Amino acid sequence: MIGSTSPKASILGQTARAGLIALAALSVAACGGGKDRPKADLAAAKITTIGVNSYLWRASLEALSFMPLLQTDSNGGVIVTDWYANPNNPNERMKVTVTILDQDLRADALRVAASRQTLTNGVWVDAPVAAATVQKLEDVILTRARDLRRQASAGN
Repeated sequence: MIGSTSPKASILGQTARAGLIALAALSVAACGGGKDRPKADLAAAKITTIGVNSYLWRASLEALSFMPLLQTDSNGGVIVTDWYANPNNPNERMKVTVTILDQDLRADALRVAASRQTLTNGVWVDAPVAAATVQKLEDVILTRARDLRRQASAGN
């Protein structure tokens, strides 16, 4: 008969299913129930779905939120803005690149580069960027990242 199974085949199928269930239970039990696992340290921001320090990443996005973003790569830790002209000074525009180099929240894990152009006779001309401008932006990002880490630590 098509579709029917013998009692012997039925018992073998049930045994196989019971064996699979037992194997699954053993593999779950082998995980240890989390007792021996180290506690997650949110302040370190090492457990993340992005490839770089999450606090530096968020702080960088917040600091550049007024500028149009051209490229963001959370795994590589790169944020590139498009040209931005301050409405109060339309004859000058800036472009910023932020690179996050590590998963640790450290000053040397952050690199900021800026380009500046001025409008001269209807043509955008490269102009020097004051070192203080880049330093100030780095300070803003680092300060905000530390604030975000403190807030996450206080929430635990």
